[in-house]
Formats: sequence, C-alpha cells, structure tokens
Amino acid sequence: MAPPRGGPEPGEEGAAHAFPPDLHDVRHLRLKALLLTVWALTSFGVCYFARDLLFSVGDWPVGFWMASQGAVFVFIAIVVAYAWAMSRFERQDAATAQERGAEADLG
Repeated sequence: MAPPRGGPEPGEEGAAHAFPPDLHDVRHLRLKALLLTVWALTSFGVCYFARDLLFSVGDWPVGFWMASQGAVFVFIAIVVAYAWAMSRFERQDAATAQERGAEADLG
C-alpha cells in the first residue's frame, strides 16, 4: 500500500506509521502474550512431556488426549477468547471516544 500523496515522505518528521500505535496498546500486547503462552504450553509443553503426565482425561492418558484432539480444542478456545476480548476492547474504545466527544461538545 503506497503512502498518501502530498504527505511527508517515509522517514520524515510527521510521516504516517505503518501500524498506528493505538492498535498495539498494552491491553492488546498483554492479551497476545497470554494467549501465545497458553498456545505454546499446550502445543509444545504438554505434548513434549506427555509421558511424564500421569493423569487421565476420561479413559485416555492426557498426553494421548492432547496430541489427538485436546490441542485443537485449546486452539479454538484461544481464537474465541481473542475475538471476544477484541470485541470488548472495541466497545470500550468506542465508549471512551463517545465520552470525549460529549465532553468536547460541553466544553
């Protein structure tokens, strides 16, 4: 995507960023870090140490269960949690913007 015409060139003062900073605020970064940690522990940690985990899910050892289907269920849960959290963040941002707009109208 090309920068808008007539604006400052990339690298100049006032140039637009490829990713606006408000898209990567602390809430989003913490959420991504948490969900990536859960994914890594589920995908690699549980499957790597499957033989050492001595408890079962139903009649199946947890290592077999996670390798066959549990990791997929956890990944789907991660996607659902991310979509829910991002929707919540967007509603919060919209409410904040609306409050700012109302304060600007009164001021």
